[in-house]
Amino acid sequence: MNFKGIHKTSLIDYPGKICSILFTGGCNLRCRYCYNPDLACNNCALETLTNEETFSFVERRRHFIDGVSISGGEPTLAKNLDSFIKSVKDISLSVKLDTNGSNPEVIKRLIEKGLLDYVAIDVKTSPSKYDFLTGTTFRFADIVKTISIVRDAGIDYEIRTTCIPFFVTLDDFVAIKREIGRVKQYYLQQFVNSKTLDDDVANYQPYPAEELHRFREFVLSFADLCEIRGLS
Repeated sequence: MNFKGIHKTSLIDYPGKICSILFTGGCNLRCRYCYNPDLACNNCALETLTNEETFSFVERRRHFIDGVSISGGEPTLAKNLDSFIKSVKDISLSVKLDTNGSNPEVIKRLIEKGLLDYVAIDVKTSPSKYDFLTGTTFRFADIVKTISIVRDAGIDYEIRTTCIPFFVTLDDFVAIKREIGRVKQYYLQQFVNSKTLDDDVANYQPYPAEELHRFREFVLSFADLCEIRGLS
């Protein structure tokens, strides 16, 4: 699985549950605003934990947590993902998976096996800006397919967008709405200009709160629930 870190306890990452966060290394995107560039680039300086070490930690925590959140990086790139999640499910813990939505067939397989309880899907921006923001050639249709798979499966899920000035505007949300259709939960995340993959992006100033609330009002036209994360 290429685990690169563990956050022992979180009260906010998995809505409604206490969880441990397991971070995998490596990502197929190079988002300019990425807060975890070492994880995304699979920096060899990071300690690697084996599946056995990671599961042993989870097993010791099983009476203090409700589940685990597997994040990254991009977890759907990891080998042995199915078997690791099954081992977690076998000790009666819930599993949340964070994904950029680029591997819909992996998500479909995991859901069909009954291995996922909650999926968080990142929608970075509108289709026309994706390649520029992520530094890759990206098929937005894969995100749309991932969202459709999760929505049709009836499991809990959320869509989320980090709101970076220029890269994410109201016009981008109009385009996102047109592509993905109606969704259950949408979270807008305030941009934090600290450590980023692209140093220039760290110079961007976060949107004022009133602009995020303006975005929220529009997103509520296609989401049953929309909330803002990261406002002080």
